[in-house]
Amino acid sequence: MLPIRRLLVVSASVSSFAAFVGLAANFATVLAQETVRSEAGAVKVVEVARGLEIPWSLAFLPDGRMLVTERPGRMRIVSPDGKLSAPLKNVPEVQAGGQGGLLDVVLSPRFADDRTIFFSYAEPTRRAARTAVARAQLDVEGLSLSAVKVIFAQNDDPSGRNHWGSRLVFDRDGLLYVTLGERFSHRDKAQELDSHLGKIVRIRPDGSVPPDNPYVGKPGVQPEIWSYGHRNVQGAALHPETGVLWAHEHGPQGGDEVNVIKPGRNYGWPVITYGRNYGTGTQIGEGTERAGIEPPVHYWIPSIAPSGMVFYTGDAFPAWKGSLFVGALRAQLLTRLELDGTRVTHEERLLTELGKRIRDVRQGLDGKLYLLDESDGRILRLDPG
Repeated sequence: MLPIRRLLVVSASVSSFAAFVGLAANFATVLAQETVRSEAGAVKVVEVARGLEIPWSLAFLPDGRMLVTERPGRMRIVSPDGKLSAPLKNVPEVQAGGQGGLLDVVLSPRFADDRTIFFSYAEPTRRAARTAVARAQLDVEGLSLSAVKVIFAQNDDPSGRNHWGSRLVFDRDGLLYVTLGERFSHRDKAQELDSHLGKIVRIRPDGSVPPDNPYVGKPGVQPEIWSYGHRNVQGAALHPETGVLWAHEHGPQGGDEVNVIKPGRNYGWPVITYGRNYGTGTQIGEGTERAGIEPPVHYWIPSIAPSGMVFYTGDAFPAWKGSLFVGALRAQLLTRLELDGTRVTHEERLLTELGKRIRDVRQGLDGKLYLLDESDGRILRLDPG
């Protein structure tokens, strides 16, 4: 038996260790959240999960778990308490490099019945690679995909590592919009209707073409095309009231745009832009406007490098209701745009204190905003302060 004096020392040591563990746990909790300023008051930035590698897209499962893509080619399920699953099996091979890899993911509008997901990625080809969209059935408990099928792929597969798009948005009729980049070195293709480069396309969930697409039946034109003249669209969302698609796209050196997307319309790239050539700063195309080309509803000079976007409809932040949120990579922030119809009346820049590349922004089932922090491989949540 230990002497009483030694027992007291051990007991004190155990007690001190327990106190230290408790203090460390509290300290970790403090580290897991940060309070930032906003025009609506204090906002808590809460770390939900970490350990992801270049997370690109986030989709909420009905039970509150999250489906997350990692650009190198992995897809994981993340529990509400932040636990990362092993990578899902049967994800197709991707061309991972530059801006390419595994990109967006969305649930089928009938997910509760069909367990189907849709995802976009840089698909390797014999020649190079192209943006493609696949559908698959998700086995959540088995951590795998099955019945994987490519339903759309660009008809061009040029070399290069940049400007793949690609956001996926279902409309109210269950039709799928796919945003497609012009692959950087092929910008003139954005104006050519026999090419999918620099376009937004609209397809059915099986990949077939809706008969009311604007170019159906026109010779020499890709029938999937919904709009054209785009550079690199990496954010898109349906307006919650009108059901109309909105999208933003990267400008070159300046000239990032927010657009209201209308069927058959030309959005100008590279004929009309607020951006300039890299390095030289020389003019691109004809200027900033031209008859027959849709002007942006908002643009940024200098560029913020916009990423994911969402219209906020939740109750957690009443003052933000109806705002359009856009993540930013280069500017390392989250921007909030107040709207009057299709007119932007005010911009607020949030999370500048964090200095992180925000890759995606989504509204959660709890009405809060969830962000993908590309810089540190984290999922963040915004709570009222």
